[in-house]
Amino acid sequence: MKFETPLIEAKFIKRYKRFFADVEIDGQVVVAHVPNTGSMKGCNEAGTPCLVSPATNPERKLRYTLEMIKTPTSWVGVNTGHPNHLVKELFLSRTLSHWEKFDSHQMEVKINKETRLDMALWHSSAQKNVKKEKLSKLEAPLHFIEIKNVTLSDKNHAQFPDAVTERGQKHLREMMELMEQGFTCELVFVVQRQDCDVFSPADHIDPEYGKILRAAQKKGLVITPLVCEMSNNHLVLGNTQLPLKL
Repeated sequence: MKFETPLIEAKFIKRYKRFFADVEIDGQVVVAHVPNTGSMKGCNEAGTPCLVSPATNPERKLRYTLEMIKTPTSWVGVNTGHPNHLVKELFLSRTLSHWEKFDSHQMEVKINKETRLDMALWHSSAQKNVKKEKLSKLEAPLHFIEIKNVTLSDKNHAQFPDAVTERGQKHLREMMELMEQGFTCELVFVVQRQDCDVFSPADHIDPEYGKILRAAQKKGLVITPLVCEMSNNHLVLGNTQLPLKL
């Protein structure tokens, strides 16, 4: 994924009201949009370098978006809007071996009245009830994928979540239900930092999430933590996968 324009260097000052941050660019303090609903624990220290993207829409109220923050060991991508695009690009590149059996995909798949999962994969020869606009009905074999952004690290362990996530717990329970119905499911963790050697759930932050994640894996959930390559020009999600420590 290439940024429309190169990211701009800035200094992170503070985050407030969740979606706003003061950053300093060339000596001037401006308000940037923070596209992250998590706590950004460990990557929100005042005075640290950061990278922001300029708005391309001249009518947009906030002229900048916070993209990355520098920690002592790595740049960290905090924009949770990017992982879905990155995973889609990865599927289209055909570089992840366990997706080779699929040739079709759809983003934002509604599985019930309340929930959409980020992605579904299938092979066109096996799934007959697919329209271009939507899945006409849920029918195996479909492979459902939920995508999460990872910014938290503890002693080279990439961890998720960085705050209690009832929504994440709900997604895990719903994927277990789908697997009981004969579908396959996968949780892709997009690790937007490059200083980690292993992935594990953040039990010290949300022990219930870790408990459900382990139960889901035992039922067949595929867990895929992938490392994202980052620069001020682009983001690339390759097939570099962190080992699991559950």
